[in-house]
Amino acid sequence: MENMNTTNPSDAKARALLQEHFGFSEFRPGQEPVIRALLDGRSALAVFPTGGGKSLTYQLPALAFDGLTLVVSPLIALMKDQIDFLTGRGIAAARLDSSLTWDETKAIQDRMAAGTLKLLYVAPERFNNERFLGLLDRTKIALFAIDEAHCISEWGHNFRPDYLKLAEAARNLGAERVLALTATATPSVVRDIREAFGIPEEDAVVTGFYRPNLRLATTAAPPEKRDDLLLARLTKRPPGPTIVYVTLQKTAERVAAFLAENGLPAQAYHAGMVAEDRERVQDEWMASDRGIVVATIAFGMGIDKANVRYVYHYNLPKSLESYSQEIGRAGRDGAPSVVEMLACADDVPVLQNFAYGDTPTETALRAVLDDLLGRGPQFDVALYDLSTAHDIRQLVLKTVLTYLELMGVLKQGTPFYAGYEFRPAEGQTPESIAAQFPGEHGELVASLFRSAKKGRLWFSLNPDDAAAALGVERRRLVRVLEVLLERELAEVRVSDARMLFHRLRPEEDIPALAAELNRRFAARENAEMGRLQQVLDLVTHEGCQTNLLVGYFGEKREAPCGHCTFCATGRAAVLPPPRPLPPMPEGIAGEVTSLRRAHPEALREPRQTARFLCGLTSPALTRAKLSRHPLFGSLEERPFADVLAWVADLN
Repeated sequence: MENMNTTNPSDAKARALLQEHFGFSEFRPGQEPVIRALLDGRSALAVFPTGGGKSLTYQLPALAFDGLTLVVSPLIALMKDQIDFLTGRGIAAARLDSSLTWDETKAIQDRMAAGTLKLLYVAPERFNNERFLGLLDRTKIALFAIDEAHCISEWGHNFRPDYLKLAEAARNLGAERVLALTATATPSVVRDIREAFGIPEEDAVVTGFYRPNLRLATTAAPPEKRDDLLLARLTKRPPGPTIVYVTLQKTAERVAAFLAENGLPAQAYHAGMVAEDRERVQDEWMASDRGIVVATIAFGMGIDKANVRYVYHYNLPKSLESYSQEIGRAGRDGAPSVVEMLACADDVPVLQNFAYGDTPTETALRAVLDDLLGRGPQFDVALYDLSTAHDIRQLVLKTVLTYLELMGVLKQGTPFYAGYEFRPAEGQTPESIAAQFPGEHGELVASLFRSAKKGRLWFSLNPDDAAAALGVERRRLVRVLEVLLERELAEVRVSDARMLFHRLRPEEDIPALAAELNRRFAARENAEMGRLQQVLDLVTHEGCQTNLLVGYFGEKREAPCGHCTFCATGRAAVLPPPRPLPPMPEGIAGEVTSLRRAHPEALREPRQTARFLCGLTSPALTRAKLSRHPLFGSLEERPFADVLAWVADLN
């Protein structure tokens, strides 16, 4: 534990807040220098292991600042848990997300305007909302905290294009200081985060990744023996809260059923379940001292359960970053815990296929470039429409647009909504609302109602068209609607989100741009393949596996850990070779060819067909309802490259 220098007034204040609001007398490793940097007005980076106390580094300073602490996190579960924790201690915290009602959203906005809200949690996508950005423009932001900050790195293991916009947003909003947080960052990713947010090297605090209470085990397991191995582990070891990670949703269902049939309290959890069932499974597991969840990686992020005794990887993790994050959910209470990987080379093709599925076809890249660059020097697009038109998933399309910004082709403006709907609050009429504003303001309100299309209850308009017709700026019209909402004179809702872009050069070499985008996606594929190989290298490493794992994140340890598989046995695991694949199902070639002729938009390109056969969705497949076809995913256990070559031979 660390002690702050209480001779410094800000340190003394921090210690008082720590005791008063959080009930602790000492700081955890790393928290003290991060909090001191923030209290001194500087930005900071905290790279702490899972369960290392990152949240306190913004929760506590938020209480000392005059202004709002804005916390950006992709994890709704984390938001909910932390808000419950904070409000239970009398700290004013809230979240804004799409699950809130209009009244709940309005109440939060009122608290922001009044300056009574200390912490606000939002997802990174919220910064594509012009009304939210307008609200922040009128808010003093004392601290801009970004969780999962490794997502900002193009070459990190979980690049999210929306994160690249956060650094610019922090600058545009005049945030007084920035805090970036992550549990998994290699030295190169740490450098990317620091450069993006302007964080001094001395204020990048990286604590150790070594967890002495975790027994890191790796066991080579042929696929046909994994069920029995897992069952043996779960029945012979003392019971305790357990997570079993798998790759596919159907594997989660099957393995959970197998364990339950053998008398174990196991349940499946994955993104394909309805929200109510996921919440029920999570709540039951959280309350249990012996529950078992068999889950895809959709489970665990943002969940604070200190006494997880076991984390098993039934399937290989996709990277050392993912592995470190997932095993980090075990033993947060410091008690001995086991993390074991049942390593099998047969898992490799399925994991590779996910990476390959993110790569657009070169035809699609050319088409989207022709589309975008044919729209003039300034244009706006709806991401859904663009995704559907060119058969590129929305997250991948965001990456394409981000690459075009990084390449100096486009610059994104403030996102906006092309559709607004509004209706007078109960007891109000358009005339009574306009009468509450003096002079020209009242006339503008009256004109707003007159220019809108009136439905049974709601008025609707395109703010650009209405602004042009009324001879005012769009932002003034939008502000009028916000004022009506703030004064509870009307309800307002938005639709048709649009992304605004400016071209930075008058001419572009589209074939060259397409080739460069293709190269970047190929490089990402190769990087993902390399990360998967690093997992296999960990399993077969002839030396301390714990030291190899923490060394990947830049921590140097000389002494062997004494509690990984190699240290315990003196031997590295030997992976059995993958099982030989059976021949292609008879008659499939003719069926695939017929299906491609029937659905040219979804299956014309060999890569589109290979995605379909490997069980990877795309907008065109969804629109054609082909994800329900018996052939969808029929070759998911085969290497994507082999399936792609086979399809190409059909042409």
